[in-house]
Amino acid sequence: MDIKEAIKERHSVRQYSSDHIIGDVRTSLEKCINECNEESGLHIQLITDDPECFDTLLSHYGKFSGVNNYIAIVGSKKLDNLEELGGYYGEKIVLEAQMLGLNTCWVAGTYGKSKCKADVDANEKIVCVIAIGYGLNKGTNHKTKDLSKLCGVTEKDMPAWFREGMEAALLAPTAINQQKFFIDIDGEEAVIKAGFGPFAKLDLGIVRYNFEAACGHRCKAI
Repeated sequence: MDIKEAIKERHSVRQYSSDHIIGDVRTSLEKCINECNEESGLHIQLITDDPECFDTLLSHYGKFSGVNNYIAIVGSKKLDNLEELGGYYGEKIVLEAQMLGLNTCWVAGTYGKSKCKADVDANEKIVCVIAIGYGLNKGTNHKTKDLSKLCGVTEKDMPAWFREGMEAALLAPTAINQQKFFIDIDGEEAVIKAGFGPFAKLDLGIVRYNFEAACGHRCKAI
């Protein structure tokens, strides 16, 4: 599976088996996390064999079950673009996980923040967590808005690379599937603007990564 296939195949999964993340899969996942931390300055962490973080009323209401592993997106409070960075590099890890045969789900509110076992310094905060493991199912497609409502380029004027990026952006997970972003073109680059809504900046980073990974062109936040 390559990155484009991972973008298409990856769906949110909330029910997991008791299988542990071990061996080469864990080694590759941790390598990706370390590389993301080095590049971004974030403090992303993989927490395994911890059922407590998702043992809350909100988690059960959100239909989560069997979640024993998660990725904590942690970073400095001083970073103006902390949420966007968290979304961008978190999605990179999520797609790496998909290629490794794992399933994931972005979780911003329905987990026990006080029960999270991540190492968080006084000047840091948890942006969100990502449930990860071997799903009991592969998830399902989510509804997407019409492409024309999310970009400023007509289909007849759309370069092939931009269309490829947009198609990947449409598949990006966003909070409550709100898809509050708008992408336009500026020469050989794309530009993206976040709308208003819960976790819109986090979503911006997620969408940006999908776009860039699929088409190889930069997508700059404005």
